[in-house]
Amino acid sequence: MRWIRNVRLPRASRCRHGAGQRWRLGVSSEGWIEAAAPLDPGSAMAGEDWQGDWLSPAGVDLQINGGLGLAFPELSADDLPRLLELLELLWRDGVEAICPTLVTCAVAPLRQALAVLEEARLQHRPGRCQLLGAHLEGPFLAPQRRGAHPEQHLAAPSLDALRARIGGFEHQIDLVTLAPELPGADTLIAALRDAGVVVSLGHSNADAQQAATAFAAGVGMVTHTFNAMPGLQHRAPGPVAAAVLDGGVALGLIADGVHVAPSMALLLQRLAPEQVVLVSDALAPYGLGEGRHRWDERLLLVVDGSCRLEDGTLAGVTLPLLEGVRRLAGWGAAPEQAIAAATITPRRVLGDDRDTAAMLVGTPLNETLRWRQGSDGLRWQRAS
Repeated sequence: MRWIRNVRLPRASRCRHGAGQRWRLGVSSEGWIEAAAPLDPGSAMAGEDWQGDWLSPAGVDLQINGGLGLAFPELSADDLPRLLELLELLWRDGVEAICPTLVTCAVAPLRQALAVLEEARLQHRPGRCQLLGAHLEGPFLAPQRRGAHPEQHLAAPSLDALRARIGGFEHQIDLVTLAPELPGADTLIAALRDAGVVVSLGHSNADAQQAATAFAAGVGMVTHTFNAMPGLQHRAPGPVAAAVLDGGVALGLIADGVHVAPSMALLLQRLAPEQVVLVSDALAPYGLGEGRHRWDERLLLVVDGSCRLEDGTLAGVTLPLLEGVRRLAGWGAAPEQAIAAATITPRRVLGDDRDTAAMLVGTPLNETLRWRQGSDGLRWQRAS
């Protein structure tokens, strides 16, 4: 057994140990983490000294729309080789699993995309990012808050509209973003929760009371917090305040510094440190160069990692998920909390209630991430 000591684990709400707790990990001769135990202060137990570096599982991205020129809602069978290539790129970028996000589109392409994603899941192997259930972002959105979602494909919430889109693919859906204030949304929320699907408030005009009602009914997340929803105002607190006060609602955050100003991202993290979940919201140009790219029939302009439509509408990013960790920590968030927001908390959203140590035990060390804080900020590498 190889021992590693003076390791820190990302802080998470179910961990009874403080942020400064150091750990000792036992790694088998085959490279699997087999033991994790807290170290007493001042302990001089044997083992390789990591000098306080953090160890985490790899990233989980709950909102990513495509990459390498592929937009998930446009997938066809011919795209399967490039989709597998994208999953290998994501693995190299430190991401272990994603909820492929299908934005509002016509019914036929949505169902075709779900079929292609299912085939890609069957071809999973080590060294590839895993495809979790899809994130259906739309079509049950508020027209006034649709952002870059095409208006002609929005739909009123109903069980019939949902079945038309995912009938036969229900087991492939992990997350649905909708506007809970729309007529019929309450019935849809109940049905999705009964099916074990996480429901997220997004592209919504809900006020604080409507949001609180939705959270009480089982809505468990906010999609790209602050964007495509009423803001945090002192006389109109909106859904963000309701989520923070609820305490158990995950707050998806795009930490590129454009979708949300760094000061507001840091404020959110300090208001709700255990609720923030970093997402990339990466679009089809992820993994490609900047410049002009196609997105359905529209043009995307990519500058400094941010994507906009020709009319200036902010549409997403091309930055890797773990770059958001670096940026959030660079703006002043505690490193262990920034790390947890991309690695631990998204797993919690999807139902993994284990603490960080339990998530790590039974995992190959070389599939985890080692984080160091240096003069150039927070950096990660595959652990070894």
